[in-house]
Amino acid sequence: MVRVEDNAGAEFAGQGRASGTGAALLEAAMSATDSPSLYERIGGAPVVDELIEAFYVRVLADPLLAPFFHDTPLERLRRMQKEFFAMALGGPVTYSGRSLAHAHHGRGIGREHFAHFVQHLLETLKDIGVGEAEADHVIEHINTFANEITGTSY
Repeated sequence: MVRVEDNAGAEFAGQGRASGTGAALLEAAMSATDSPSLYERIGGAPVVDELIEAFYVRVLADPLLAPFFHDTPLERLRRMQKEFFAMALGGPVTYSGRSLAHAHHGRGIGREHFAHFVQHLLETLKDIGVGEAEADHVIEHINTFANEITGTSY
């Protein structure tokens, strides 16, 4: 597996190299409309739903990540994450939440936290049966948002 670096040089698990903003890279990835979106290739809404449910079991059990969610309404979080992941993977969903930079600003989320989050995501993708190549593509897409989530984009 290749390491992904954010613009500041931090490494995250996954494949490829992220550069630029998540939104710009996402737009470029979604411009290839002739082929099925990553959202469609992994199985669409049912797989995203399963992913988010299983993923947050892991995240909330992680002592490094769980404190970030103590005062978070979990149903709302799951609903917004399903919407976000569907949008981020090219699905037919419009994300209605706050910008990632705004939602995560001041929360103290660092590169180590983001790396743990991504590792749980990768493990969950594999556990629910998403193939390695598609799981790596999901991680590539999510890594493009690292700067916005860790606060290094502003």
